[in-house]
Amino acid sequence: MTLPPSEAPFPRSTWRGNGAAVFRKLFPLVALAAALIAAPAQAYWEYGHETVAAIAYRNVTPATRAKIDALLRQQRLLETPTCPARTIEQASVWADCVKPLGERFSYAYSWHYQNVDVCKPFDLKAACKDGNCVSAQIERDVKLLQRKDVPAREKVQALAFLIHFVGDLHQPLHAGDRGDLGGNRAKADYGIYAPERFNLHSIWDGPLAERAISTPPALVRVYTSAERAAVQGGTVEDWSRESWAVAKAQVYAPALGDPCGPAPARAKLDAATIARLVEPAREQVMKGGLRLARLLDEALG
Repeated sequence: MTLPPSEAPFPRSTWRGNGAAVFRKLFPLVALAAALIAAPAQAYWEYGHETVAAIAYRNVTPATRAKIDALLRQQRLLETPTCPARTIEQASVWADCVKPLGERFSYAYSWHYQNVDVCKPFDLKAACKDGNCVSAQIERDVKLLQRKDVPAREKVQALAFLIHFVGDLHQPLHAGDRGDLGGNRAKADYGIYAPERFNLHSIWDGPLAERAISTPPALVRVYTSAERAAVQGGTVEDWSRESWAVAKAQVYAPALGDPCGPAPARAKLDAATIARLVEPAREQVMKGGLRLARLLDEALG
């Protein structure tokens, strides 16, 4: 979800490359809370995306993996030296990294999310006019990668966008909201943490994602064919509907009680609620990784 700097919960450039140090600066009480809540080291936009990408890389076919590597060896064609994409993990955050480059990539701001109202029947078309939403861009990137007449530079960019956008789609607040900019305007406390600018979006991006991904067993591994089959089916629209439903049931309901009722001035997620949300958050990352693997195999295999 793209916000003007005045509304961004934490400037993403602040987290990039030094998330742990910044978190310690923002939350000096982290040591006191270690027994209650796992301390976030990086925001979802980095750690979550990298994990989705790493899962996908481990679960594509060897032929697809070789083609991913071959495309990323041409990442210099992107001409974004401050935002490298030499590995799939770097490529997974490239689409966010280039946002500060201004006019060069401003056209893509709305491609990271889709504001589908969780309090109305699911309607992707209304939220995805002219293809300016995350699900439409996922489908577009797959098609670009499949075509033989697309120049190498466009294919490298399509690959980086695809890797990132599948991760975005599986962060529930990029798939559904209640008119609050994907939870960015829904102030919330995370356990004992109550900084003024903390909100539901930053919680699912940061501390909850960090705790979920860091909780054993490891999410990055080779999954069995049965495990893959259980989540890789369906269409991008099906996955959109599923993430939209997660936003309602697992984001807004635990925080607000009634997901479509009046919002409190600040929602409060206590330790027990946070513990219950770890598994749904882990599941979103796992599904994102395995579904990205399927799309990469379809696009490059």
